[in-house]
Amino acid sequence: MLLSRRSALAITLGILALPTWPALAAEKVKAVASFSILADLVRQVGGERVEVSTLVGRNGDAHVFQPSPADANRVAGARLLFMNGLGLEGWIERLARASETKATTVVVSAGVRPIEGQDEHAGHGHEHHLDPHAWQDVANTKIYVTNIRDALVAADPGGKETYEANAARYLAELDALDAEVRAAIARIPASRRKIITTHDAFGYFAAAYGIEFIAPQGVSTDAEASAKDVARIIRQIKAQKIPAVFLENVSDPRLLERIAKEGGARIGGKIYSDALSQEGGPASTYIDMIRNNINAFSAALTG
Repeated sequence: MLLSRRSALAITLGILALPTWPALAAEKVKAVASFSILADLVRQVGGERVEVSTLVGRNGDAHVFQPSPADANRVAGARLLFMNGLGLEGWIERLARASETKATTVVVSAGVRPIEGQDEHAGHGHEHHLDPHAWQDVANTKIYVTNIRDALVAADPGGKETYEANAARYLAELDALDAEVRAAIARIPASRRKIITTHDAFGYFAAAYGIEFIAPQGVSTDAEASAKDVARIIRQIKAQKIPAVFLENVSDPRLLERIAKEGGARIGGKIYSDALSQEGGPASTYIDMIRNNINAFSAALTG
């Protein structure tokens, strides 16, 4: 039976009045970051459009990390794999091959001017390697952020405006952070700008901001400090009256505690070199990490 014009109109209006289904959310870009500091930077730029997972978690040490099958699965499902480069993740290429991932690998340190550090190897003395800790100079972190932005735009052109806006905001925050660090160091007497840390993780910070760092271990934590180096540092503390020793969150504190005791320096507190703290902790983001460290340095060296 044919519908009357009035009935057809009523049905049409009824259909139009039905609630509409919410638009399906765009699928997030799946990204894997090699370690916690880098994961934070990717989240700052990616925002809600990116789902970030981390291989080496908070308070974890990327130098000695051993990937698991679960890590291979995580990398296999990623669209982007963000790594620091400069020799930090010696395990990551093997992991990528084992996972058979199709992810684009992004080396965020591309464009950074690297510096050399040194590592202690038993029976071979000190060997020079690139220092991977480029993020300790805020200016280098700005290079990381632009590389992250460009990689996200290439992978997800529809999010270009979001990524560019997030990056611009964050770069402005990094400029303010850099100025904050420089102002804090300017208040430290030049004669007291000497610090002992566990491993040689602050070379870029030293070059950028003018604090001398002395460490019994080289740029990697995978080799133990030699007795000769420990004795040398203890003598140096006494001769130069170095005021403070700082414990790193990724290292066993016992060596530094011994050096502080025998050298007569005080423990200046915990600092964060290669990993963020737990969420809600004093270094739960990159900016919090740099701010925590400079506040610790300032408190120990100006006292």
